[in-house]
Amino acid sequence: MTSIPSKNIWIRRQQCPCGDWKCYVTYEGDAEETNIASQLVKNDNTPSEAMVSPYVGMVFKSDDDAFEYYSNFARKNGFSIRKERSRLSPQLGIYKRDFVCYRSGFAPVKKKPTGEHHRDRKSVRCGCDAKMYLSKEVVEGVSQWFVVQFSNVHNHELLEDDQVRLLPAYRKIHEADQERILLLSKAGFPIHRIVKVLELEKGIHGGQLPFLERDVRNFVQNRKKVVQENDALLTEKRENDTAELLEACKVTKEADEDFVYDFTVDENDKVENIAWAYGDSIRANSIFGDVVYFDTTYRSITYGMLFGAWLGIDNHGKAIFFGCVLLQDETSRSFSWALQTFVRFMRGRYPQTVLTDFDPGLRDAIRSELPATKHVITLWNIQSKLSSWFSLPLGSRYAEFKSEFDALYRLESTEEFELQWNQMVSLFGLGTDKHIILLYSSRASWALSYMRGYFLARMATTVYLKSVDAFLKGVFNAQTCLRSFFEQVGISANFQNQTHQEMQYMYIKTCVPIEEHARGILTPFAFNALQHELALAMQYSTSERPDGSYLVHHFKNLDADRLVIWIPEEEHVHCSCKEFESSGTLCRHALRVLILKNYFQLPDKYYLNRWRRESSIVFYDDNGTQHSEDEWFQEYQCLSETLFSESSITKERSDYVRRELGKELSRLLDEVRNMPESDGVTMDLTLSPTG
Repeated sequence: MTSIPSKNIWIRRQQCPCGDWKCYVTYEGDAEETNIASQLVKNDNTPSEAMVSPYVGMVFKSDDDAFEYYSNFARKNGFSIRKERSRLSPQLGIYKRDFVCYRSGFAPVKKKPTGEHHRDRKSVRCGCDAKMYLSKEVVEGVSQWFVVQFSNVHNHELLEDDQVRLLPAYRKIHEADQERILLLSKAGFPIHRIVKVLELEKGIHGGQLPFLERDVRNFVQNRKKVVQENDALLTEKRENDTAELLEACKVTKEADEDFVYDFTVDENDKVENIAWAYGDSIRANSIFGDVVYFDTTYRSITYGMLFGAWLGIDNHGKAIFFGCVLLQDETSRSFSWALQTFVRFMRGRYPQTVLTDFDPGLRDAIRSELPATKHVITLWNIQSKLSSWFSLPLGSRYAEFKSEFDALYRLESTEEFELQWNQMVSLFGLGTDKHIILLYSSRASWALSYMRGYFLARMATTVYLKSVDAFLKGVFNAQTCLRSFFEQVGISANFQNQTHQEMQYMYIKTCVPIEEHARGILTPFAFNALQHELALAMQYSTSERPDGSYLVHHFKNLDADRLVIWIPEEEHVHCSCKEFESSGTLCRHALRVLILKNYFQLPDKYYLNRWRRESSIVFYDDNGTQHSEDEWFQEYQCLSETLFSESSITKERSDYVRRELGKELSRLLDEVRNMPESDGVTMDLTLSPTG
């Protein structure tokens, strides 16, 4: 088990924002979460019959796939395997592979050196003949591996589920667990205490880790030796790779004068921090830079550097890339430099709102460098940490706490928030909990009652944040050096910013004139949001108050009343829910009042530039496509309505249309399917008559 990764591996930051170095965070719902033990238990409970036994003639794409399959089969059947031998030819390379049971063969007899103590250890090898032999063949230019011999006959007892996991082949320490082990070891924890801490953090019983105490002891000892031996080499690698990254930035700058980058050096003239952004990103920021998401959740194990990415959302609801930074540490000083550099890259443009992960150092830097910018910690980032913070101390009451917390987050008034927060803390006995104290001190950045009216541009949604996470995972493909990582960022950023937006037919649902007018101005993403509010507006009634304002009531939910102020002289409408201030889309309550006042179209100021079609940073190939397709669809709709009307006059007409229409549509569909799939013209139009 090597301590220095051969590749540049990126992992989520696991240091808790509470500042306690002993505190450790895992992320709910993360595919790479470190709770491997629970997964192993799940796998062990799977019946062996669910997996097909290898057989002669079975085909695999590669020998690695075959080994993985056979290894999984072995685990479910109470043994492990090893690679015994392979054969090589100049034409095919490795063309034969032999995989055998771990107890195959016999241990060689070792002669005891004279005068030296030699421990007699009994070998586990007993000549077991269980095996799977493979041979490679090239079929139509594609290499495939075939099972040519298979035997599952063992001359030894197979292990039970709770024993097989202890075989050396299955005892592995995950990278995230390695980091935690080293941190605790550095703090002076003895090995048995480290194992206990890991069990507590994962919420499992003693002895259920996917590795043993002696594996932890061996790992710590080997890691210390390797670090001592390779520390100088690792430092040299970091310096060389950082120099290559700077050179890549210089070359890119020469090719693209709009590309920008900057860096800092330490007292030894060694590079500390590097940031860069592309010309397209800067232009995109000039349109969509009102809200920025600064993601700092990943860092490199190899280089010990934190990766920060600045992202936004375009008028089609897609995540767009603004720039990124590599930081040597996570101090307020480093974050301040990153924020200063970003604003400079973006030609002095400050965002209205910045969304971040939970990090006190970053919070302090934002207060210092972006004093006029609203700071929001997304609920998605907070919820991902709640389990690590409270599941163990609360035990069976954690689910109840989670429900209380979610309800408290959505409260509307700060007074009600304060009251219910104190009640929740008292109910669960969390008055002295450091994480509760941290959450409360930052409440103005995450609780809706404090943030209501902050402009978020629909970026605090789970859908958007998941798209950001997918973008980042696309960047972190185990790059071997910083230069290749830089190239991958460029590829991903270019793809993210230049993705061609598909046209969508925007179907009218409410027949309200406001909807028809908005369809010609907004992008499908923004129009769908407004259309949703218009449809819901029909569920509300209005009551005019003596001061000229309106109380808007929902027909069923009596607690959903909203106060709407309408000033006709200024064509201004304001709702107490502050949806427009948050998303840039008028809410159902304000729309209900405007419909009451016979508005056929919204005042121009309620169509924000960032949601308009003309604000797209990628232009469509054919500006007339939407207009022509509108006409085509309207003609189709008119014919359909006429046919339905005429056929419904008599039963004979209705039966005839039902019978013949199916035949004609089937014939037309067959003809379309027989047409060539490509004529050299790319069609980026998606019709959606059903909305």
